[in-house]
Order: sequence, then structure tokens, then C-alpha cells
Amino acid sequence: MSSEKLPRRDFMSKSAALAALSIYSWPQWLQGASTQLSPNPTIKEIVDAIVSIVPGGEITETVDTFKSGDPGQICSGIVSTFLATAEVIQKTADLGANLIITHEPTYYNHLDRTEWLQEDRVYQYKKSLIEKNGITVWRFHDYWHRVRPDGILQGLISLLGWEAHQNPQEPTIFNIPETTLGDLGLMFKKKMNLPRPFLVGAPKMTCSSVALLPGAWGGENQIGMWSKHEFDVMVVGEVAEWETSEYIRDATFAGMNRGLIILGHAVSEEPGMKYLVEWLKKLLDHIPVYHVPSGDAFRAV
Repeated sequence: MSSEKLPRRDFMSKSAALAALSIYSWPQWLQGASTQLSPNPTIKEIVDAIVSIVPGGEITETVDTFKSGDPGQICSGIVSTFLATAEVIQKTADLGANLIITHEPTYYNHLDRTEWLQEDRVYQYKKSLIEKNGITVWRFHDYWHRVRPDGILQGLISLLGWEAHQNPQEPTIFNIPETTLGDLGLMFKKKMNLPRPFLVGAPKMTCSSVALLPGAWGGENQIGMWSKHEFDVMVVGEVAEWETSEYIRDATFAGMNRGLIILGHAVSEEPGMKYLVEWLKKLLDHIPVYHVPSGDAFRAV
């Protein structure tokens, strides 16, 4: 695979444009897919097989590359996670697996550049932990968002049980039974076992349509959704605090029925990486596949 070149926001906008060109339902095209793997495949063979069946072909500029380890070794097991934390790496070793498929960066920046970290003790510890356990880390971000339905979004939908509420013309929008913004926030808190979801807007405002945007879409994309679609509440992974949250605060002051629920980036996308386990087991029935959640780095006090 090619090197990583594009900034996160530029790449995500280009990736979204590519994905919009063709819509696939993964259960349909996956049923006919064949990985043609050997009985004891290498990690690289597995990754190549995954990439080969994702619609649209290989992405030439992508962050989905190997970050650490030896892709040529025989795969003993796979761990799917939102982020390859040191704890996830240790749990992977304890499971006897040697491939971590992570959705987000391992080394604290979108492109996983490490030249600036060479003398850092935390980086050295993490790198050593990976090396001594013979673990290979591969990122699965751009390709997983290319699958249709989007792999990350589908995982969250499945967790919420919102399949019947999904708008067939716009898969990020859901028509739900009428509730209030406050009660909707409490539903997410309970359903996802969240210590710290945030609300912006009037808690007693009524709502019956929700835009679900897990992860980090950026303020312009989040706010721009209201120019294209009619809905009451947007549920996101994260925001820059001078962007979408301030837009909603101004809308509320102006008497507009708009609300925002912020789940946290990690917890909003982890369900999609758990969903990946189901997806991989359809392809790799002879290789152990596990989901190890990275959890939320933040704690409510």
C-alpha cells in the first residue's frame, strides 16, 4: 500500500466523495467474495484479501497502512479495536493474537509519523511492547468507511437497534418516535453506558428526526447537513468547541428547534469496530477474531 500524504480533513472529504459514487450493501457483495487464503495465511495475505473485496479497488493515498510489526508472519489471531492503546496491545498478546486492526492512529497523530517521538519514553514503551510480543498493527479507516453501509455507522446503528428508523434516501438520518433532547441524551447514555455525553440546545425541545454522524466529521460538514436536510438533532462523536456547538447555541437563542448530542469520538466509533468482527468472521472462519475495546480516555469527575 502507498504512503500516507493527505491531511485528515482533506482526505475524509475526498474519501466521502469517492464513496458517494457507488453504494453497496456489504452482505450482498460479501456473500460472493472469496479470499482464496492458504490454510496458514500471513498477515499481509489477510490484509490484501480484505482490501481486495472492499468495493472501489485500492486507494492510492490512504492512512490504511502497516504501522508496526512484521506483515510476513503467519497470523495467529486478529483483534479489532477503535485504537491500539498499550492496554489493547497487551490484551492482544494475552489472547495469542498477533494482528491488531485499528481504526485510528497508533502514534498520536493522523499519519502515524514517529520522527518527532524518537526520544519520547511513552512512544519507546509502546513500540517495545509491540515488538516483544510480535504484534503487527494495521489501520483500517478509509476502507472501512468506503464499505456500504459505512462500517462504522452500521455498527452504531446495530447497537441502537435503529435499522427500522433509517431514511432510505439519506442513511445518516433517522425518524424516531417523538421525544425530548434531554430524554434522547439519556437514552444514549444508558444504551451505550456513557459517563459523559454532552447536550447543546434546550433539553425540553421535542425531536423526532436525528442525524447520526459518529467520529469527527468537522464543523463545516456537520453544520452543512442542516442546509441539505431537515432534522431536529445531530448526534456526533466530537466537535471543535468553536464550531458546531456554537452554531447550535446560536440557533437555540434564535428560537430554532435544533439540538446536538456529543458522545465522544472513541465511544461513537467503537461499535463499528465490534461490528467488524462479524464481518471478518464471514471471511476468515479458520482464524480467531476478537474485539477488544479501547474504551474512553476521559473520565467524569
